[in-house]
Amino acid sequence: MKKIKKGDPMQDSKTLLSPFVTNTDENIFVLQNLPEVIKGALFSRYSRSRLGLRELLQKEFLQNSEAGFETTAVDFSHVNVKKATDFYDRILDGYGDDSVAELGGAHLALEEVSMLATKILEDARIGGSPLEKSTRYIPFDDKKDGCFRYYKDPNILASSFKDDYIATMDHLFETYSSLIRPMTERIENLYPLEEGTSEAAWRTSVRALVFDCLRGLLPAATLTNLGFYGNGRFFESLLMKMRLNPLAEVQQIAQKGHQELSKVIPSFVKRADQQHRHFGAYREYATQLSDFVQSLKRPDKKEEMTGFSVRLVKDSSQGCENQLLAALLYEESSETFSDLLRFVESMEENGKRKLLVELGQLRKNRRHKSPRALEHVDFTFEITADFGCYRDLHRHRILTQERQKLTCELGYTLPQEIEGTEMEAIYKSALLKAKNFHDELVKILPVEAQYSVPMAYNIRWYVKINLRALQWMAELRSTPQGHPEYRKVAQQMALRVIEAHPLFEPLLGFMDYSEHAIGRLAQEERSLKKKGQIHGS
Repeated sequence: MKKIKKGDPMQDSKTLLSPFVTNTDENIFVLQNLPEVIKGALFSRYSRSRLGLRELLQKEFLQNSEAGFETTAVDFSHVNVKKATDFYDRILDGYGDDSVAELGGAHLALEEVSMLATKILEDARIGGSPLEKSTRYIPFDDKKDGCFRYYKDPNILASSFKDDYIATMDHLFETYSSLIRPMTERIENLYPLEEGTSEAAWRTSVRALVFDCLRGLLPAATLTNLGFYGNGRFFESLLMKMRLNPLAEVQQIAQKGHQELSKVIPSFVKRADQQHRHFGAYREYATQLSDFVQSLKRPDKKEEMTGFSVRLVKDSSQGCENQLLAALLYEESSETFSDLLRFVESMEENGKRKLLVELGQLRKNRRHKSPRALEHVDFTFEITADFGCYRDLHRHRILTQERQKLTCELGYTLPQEIEGTEMEAIYKSALLKAKNFHDELVKILPVEAQYSVPMAYNIRWYVKINLRALQWMAELRSTPQGHPEYRKVAQQMALRVIEAHPLFEPLLGFMDYSEHAIGRLAQEERSLKKKGQIHGS
């Protein structure tokens, strides 16, 4: 056993890392031979660091004496591994028992992939946990080999739009970079450091707000880092879907991801191989399904709507309050659901209201989850908001959502801190230049054209969500430290529900409907107090 010392000049980086990653050169790799606690810590740090996962592993664990990390010879029994492989191959291939594919998992790192691709990967909801590099804490103004970090799609580069694409993307990044300093000065003047406030917390909050305001200039082609922990069943399904995606980038990610995962959990992703009969059958089904949906008739007229909106387009049938209360009584009763429903329907309205108020008052903070009875009530919303906002809300798993293609047709969001300043014209000009380019590119490459759309432009999507999941999401996303745009979405979703069903207002008791100028400040001060870097009463 040899303890790794920080700064040991004898250690070669690749030699040091090779036991713990499936490769030391490619942008897609899998962690191996590491305790779960270290893998979890690594992925947690991933979203707030410029460093890649391997660099973080080396710097903060392998060469950090405080981490107390020691290398040990990893001794796997060849016989046991073979038996396990044979077992999973037999069950998955021979019997189709998909549930056993959830008994093994892996950490997959994807670096230098576009923000557009991350949304396709994160569409997979069950069995995987993604974590993505933040636009709030990390600036995207750095270059690699003299170039800004954005994806160059091969179909675009092979077209007559190649030069215009590069010029348009460069202009967006140049504008983003040039506005960081004046935007910082603007925010510091708008929200000066107050007496008694931690300067460190204030500066972190100012920096976050600056990046929040400017992220709308970043195109969907922006390269980012993404970490996934998932079970085998999740990765198999994800890889199959990615292989059939029309974007070349996503297909390449699928190929590399399958290659790397096969080194760690080969039995679990075997059926995602392009030559496997299961993948062949899935490809045939997916093709037929796509053809069927595209053949469906569309309405002749379409409702012209641009700009921000949150609409409740469908909710549970009348009397859903009765369904909720009957379900609440069910577990501790011996009656049938029908008997309980008739009992609740016979109650006076004030009696029902009193029960829901008392139920809401039992929760002492938003982390106290309500009983599953709230899942008997569901709502469908149609939301139009900027792509940056969609990216933030997309990560919630216990709901159903589908988005339309990312375009420049639905308008864009202009941060209020930019309005009325010299930066407004510069910001708008960059967005208009991107729109003009997109509107031409979309005529010949409608799917790939999405890469050119800045995050400030709106996207339309629907969300089907039950009341219990809405309670969690809306209360979480309305907190002061949240981004202003998704706070508005969360607030509007809650208000639409309360308008339709006033009895549910007590169940959304931790909503924050106020406006906060520099919302991260209180959160940053709390974080610093926990670390002992500032002292509080």
